[in-house]
Amino acid sequence: METTNSQIGELIAQIRQERGLTQADFAKRLGTSQSAVNRMEHGRQNLSLETLGRISDVLNKQLIAVTGGTVNLKIEGGHELRGEITLKTSKNAAVGLLCASLINRGTTTFKNFPRIEEVFRIIEVLESIGVQARWLPGNDLELKRPEELRLDKMDKVAARKTRTVIMMIGALMHDHESFKIPYAGGCNLGRRTVAPHLYGLEEFGVNIHATHGNYNVSVNKKVPQRVVLYESGDTVTENILMAAARMDGETVIQFASGNYMVQEVGFFLQKLGVQIEGLGTATIRIRGLSGTVKKNVVYAPSEDPIEAMFFVSTAVTTNSKITVRRVPIDFMAREMLVLKHMGLQYDESPRYKALNGQTDLVDLTIHKHDGKLRAPQEKIHANVYPGLNQDNLPYFVPIAAVAKGRTLVHDWTYENRAIYYTELTKIGANVELADPHRVYVTGPTKWSRADLVCPPALRPASLLLIGMLAADGVSTLRNIYTIQRGYEDLAERLNSLGARVTVMHGI
Repeated sequence: METTNSQIGELIAQIRQERGLTQADFAKRLGTSQSAVNRMEHGRQNLSLETLGRISDVLNKQLIAVTGGTVNLKIEGGHELRGEITLKTSKNAAVGLLCASLINRGTTTFKNFPRIEEVFRIIEVLESIGVQARWLPGNDLELKRPEELRLDKMDKVAARKTRTVIMMIGALMHDHESFKIPYAGGCNLGRRTVAPHLYGLEEFGVNIHATHGNYNVSVNKKVPQRVVLYESGDTVTENILMAAARMDGETVIQFASGNYMVQEVGFFLQKLGVQIEGLGTATIRIRGLSGTVKKNVVYAPSEDPIEAMFFVSTAVTTNSKITVRRVPIDFMAREMLVLKHMGLQYDESPRYKALNGQTDLVDLTIHKHDGKLRAPQEKIHANVYPGLNQDNLPYFVPIAAVAKGRTLVHDWTYENRAIYYTELTKIGANVELADPHRVYVTGPTKWSRADLVCPPALRPASLLLIGMLAADGVSTLRNIYTIQRGYEDLAERLNSLGARVTVMHGI
């Protein structure tokens, strides 16, 4: 049955009102006039697929299903970029904070929250179990959880699209003796074990049994004096922080991750009244809260170091001079040191604080290298914080491709991610797969245009975009959902730097 403009307009008006937006608010976010919004809602304006896609993004709701159901990018590459870009807040911090918000029965407001697919999926999960979620002006997100959550109503489809649901166990265990959540999903990077989560939560009296596509959870709470993590993982540390947050006693976490998203969850829990010492180190000491937590809190997460590395890699690969503002430098310092020794010139501003009052930020100006980069003598590999971030490692592949010489990139973290780096050979890069974890990249590269489908993983997909920006001619990158999971308004923001990227819906 054909959907008319009138019917679409009524739907837009209904969803807009549910989101608490006035026509003026909606128009501002959409980048149009209030009169245009009024025409849309009264069925007096024809709507293109691109406009419908943008409206769906602003309202966090797909309005109609278009043919193919995909979003593609047309990239006219080979243009030098210039100007400034301000980072968005962290996707990885956001997903942990959404899970941690379940601890609070008051109103939680997150300032300037990322509007990306990964966040939308978790919000869908939260709404399905009874949490009221509302976007406020300025991309603030307001969450109100009910006294009783409807865990049996959990949106399984949305839950299986993200690995984040596993982190809900640490928050949910305090109010539920038994429950189940769907198996985690996310990027297709090979088998990613959840055993460290299970081992850590066992210390709190949580038993997890996997059957029929679900984690079946039973809880007999106890306060462990000490939890030794099976691995120094980010999400497992966050999970254990949430588990300890409402334990009436002190818990020490050993071999914890000190990474940025762990710190963000810790800072938020501190605002709820949880006493935490040692954030940013391998030993964290938590004194939890007894009883129900009900506070009205406002928290502003810091900016995204992974997005920072994306723009740094884009500048280097396209041989451009750009300034990246509000970079969390403590989580980029090792990366910038590697680039310095490869011959990259850059300027760093004095440090200043993020809105959370904790994280140090700088502005980075990346200078043109004009082909003078050289391959590093040592291999490039990730490590736990304070080492080179595992999510930043992939962005060295296109950088190595424009450097003179042969670079070994060792991606030991995931089983299959390094294999996806060979996709760059389709646009001219010389990438040799040594084994499932190691690639040799030989530069310099003459990038070439191509028409490709995104691989099913966020970082490898974004590498293709970077290479296409450097390639002369018009390329097409199809089905960019994996990129949308981690980056907000990416085409628009690249275009603000002088790129020529067009979003195409359902083509």
